Amino acid sequence: MDQTSSYPVKLYIYDISRGMARQLSPLMLGKQLDGIWHTGVVVHGKEHYFVGEGISSCLPGGTLLGEPDSIVDLGFTEVPEDIFMEHLTSLGESTYGNDKYNLFEHNCNTFSNEVAQFLTGKKIPSYITDLPSEVLSTPFGQALHPLLDSITINPGGDNITGQR
Repeated sequence: MDQTSSYPVKLYIYDISRGMARQLSPLMLGKQLDGIWHTGVVVHGKEHYFVGEGISSCLPGGTLLGEPDSIVDLGFTEVPEDIFMEHLTSLGESTYGNDKYNLFEHNCNTFSNEVAQFLTGKKIPSYITDLPSEVLSTPFGQALHPLLDSITINPGGDNITGQR
C-alpha cells in the first residue's frame, strides 16, 4: 500500500437567487440576506451535492448553476476516493435518499456540512447552515413555509446513488 495521500476539499457556493435575495430580502423579510445558498463539496475531481433526486455529482462547477459565486477551502482529507464513494452510497441509501429532501431542514447544505465533517472534521460556514432558520424567523418566511417546503432544487448532474 502506498503512503497516505491527502486530497484538497473545497466547498462550492452558489446563490440560486442570482442576487435577488440581496435586493428583495430587506423588503420581504425585514432583514438582509446575501443569497439563497446551494452548496456542493469538491473532492477527488468531482463536485458532490444533494438534491430532490438524491446525491449527485458532476465536474466542479458543472451544474446548471454555472461557476460558483465563491469557493471555500475546507482543508485536506486522507479519505481515498473508493472509501468516499462507499460512504456516499451509504448516505444515499439512508439519510440522503431521493425521498429525504426538505428545503428547510434536510437540503444540499445539510449534506455538504455532513460530508465536510466526514472528510475534514470541519463544518461549512454557519451563514449557510443558519439561513433556513433566519428565513423562518420572519413573518413572511412563516407564511411561505408550506409553499417552500414543496420545492426541491436540482441543478443537474449525475445521480450517483442509483435512485430516481
